[in-house]
Amino acid sequence: MESELTQGKKIILSGIQPTGTITLGNYLGAVKNWHNMQSQFDSIFFIADMHALTVRREPSEFRQTALSFFAQLLACGVDPNKSIMYFQSHVRQHAELQWILNCNTYVGEASRMTQFKDKSAKHADNINMGLMDYPVLMAADILLYQSDLVPVGIDQKQHLELTRDIAVRFNNRYGDTFKVPDGYIPTTGAKICSLQDPTSKMSKSDPDRNATVSVIDDEATIVRLFKRAVTDSGSEICAREDKPGITNLINIYAAIENKSVGEVEKEFAGQGYGTFKIAVGEAVAAKFKPIREEYQRYAADKEYIAKVANKGAENAAYLAERTLRKVKKKVGLVSF
Repeated sequence: MESELTQGKKIILSGIQPTGTITLGNYLGAVKNWHNMQSQFDSIFFIADMHALTVRREPSEFRQTALSFFAQLLACGVDPNKSIMYFQSHVRQHAELQWILNCNTYVGEASRMTQFKDKSAKHADNINMGLMDYPVLMAADILLYQSDLVPVGIDQKQHLELTRDIAVRFNNRYGDTFKVPDGYIPTTGAKICSLQDPTSKMSKSDPDRNATVSVIDDEATIVRLFKRAVTDSGSEICAREDKPGITNLINIYAAIENKSVGEVEKEFAGQGYGTFKIAVGEAVAAKFKPIREEYQRYAADKEYIAKVANKGAENAAYLAERTLRKVKKKVGLVSF
């Protein structure tokens, strides 16, 4: 993809933190849609490695995970010829714009963010400024590229609203500078929950290995994880509020096989949970087999990953600098 974005297409931007591995939930809820977005939008996708620094990580392991995530995205169909794809830390303009936006964000706004409160509770021994400032960096990510659309889940809606507030405030004070972005809700993709706690979202950082399925798990592992999945009392395969375990499995099977919930219920009417769990596991394993094979090919080719990442960062920086130069001029910073 060239530095200049296509005239007439809307710009969509999304990032993913390199923690754990890309899960079934990430794939169905986000990454699968990234693949589909590439033809419809000018797409900018990045590994949010700066965001991930808010939690302490072992450096060498963190570096390897970030590289692995890049290879996983390629394997899932993100095409660097159609999208700009890069590591956030390779584009300095993210951090530069964040500082200027910090000076236009109120402490009360940042401290009210629900995710800051949640993460502070989970990491009580490391309540750092990055946890509070995370949404302002996210605002910089989005506003740098004059993004029209940002795919957001429920946990990020509040951050997008803050981004919009910051953009409007800056525009009102300094004149038209930033495009005010909208949230983007894909037409496909259900909320995928933990296999061990079907009342919680499947998380790539979940310490319980039985709770998540990765796009790079082998077939035997995937089937075994689904066999161990938590279900509910009774034996009827139907989606109901009082049956979160089986409802989660139905949603997964429906999303993988491109079927409606009703079609899945009809297909497995009269069959037991055990049979259904194996069927879901086999369907997911079949879907992820080509992804895993592509991942192994990309992961072994560090030179190709470096080439794609460097080119993506170069293109991203070109676009980001256009916005940053305008912002610096608006706030009165000296430029020669």
